[in-house]
Amino acid sequence: MGSPPNSNLRAFNLAVHTLLQQPTHILPHLTIPTFTSLPENLGPHLVAATEKPPRTPSIRALVLDKDNTLCAAKSTALPPQILSKLHSLRHSPTSPFNIATNPHAILIVSNRAGSHPRYDHEIEALESQLSSLQIPVFRVPQGVQKKPFCGGGGDGLVSGARVVKEAAEIAVVGDRLGTDVLMARMMGAWSVWCKEGVFEAGDVGKERRGGVGGDGGLG
Repeated sequence: MGSPPNSNLRAFNLAVHTLLQQPTHILPHLTIPTFTSLPENLGPHLVAATEKPPRTPSIRALVLDKDNTLCAAKSTALPPQILSKLHSLRHSPTSPFNIATNPHAILIVSNRAGSHPRYDHEIEALESQLSSLQIPVFRVPQGVQKKPFCGGGGDGLVSGARVVKEAAEIAVVGDRLGTDVLMARMMGAWSVWCKEGVFEAGDVGKERRGGVGGDGGLG
């Protein structure tokens, strides 16, 4: 019997191997409670203090996880606070991701929506809610594996729109250390880990948080 379309055993194996052999590779550059806490100007929060002299990156593109980052797992219902945050990122005059000055700056990359034709209805549901913000869902090309392997060798996820010159101008935001954070590392991008998922601690609907999350089953 073949693997179900949403399995990601290779990601799980890589996450476990990385945890055992190179644990620092699944440590995020920035940890926040939820997506709503994401700073508009990310660069100063990602300063590589260990470098001499320290450098402050210029983040021009966001790669966003879906499940437990923008909405509850296996759902396409974007909570009001998430929509409000996305609206702010797209319309704030000081935002590097402003829709007028950087229209292709935000992309959703999920291990569910966009990963297989059986989830095409999720793409339609998400993009209909986000059409005014021009935030698309990435379609994983045929023959390409899901996160953390679909980063395109750097800036491939967003290079088609010429948003960035290098992967160091991208921040990957998600709730899984073993997929989102690890993909950022493999791309040469920056990682932001949403520790609490989509809901704040104690919120109704909040599920128990997992560990490495390298199964890649959701995202």
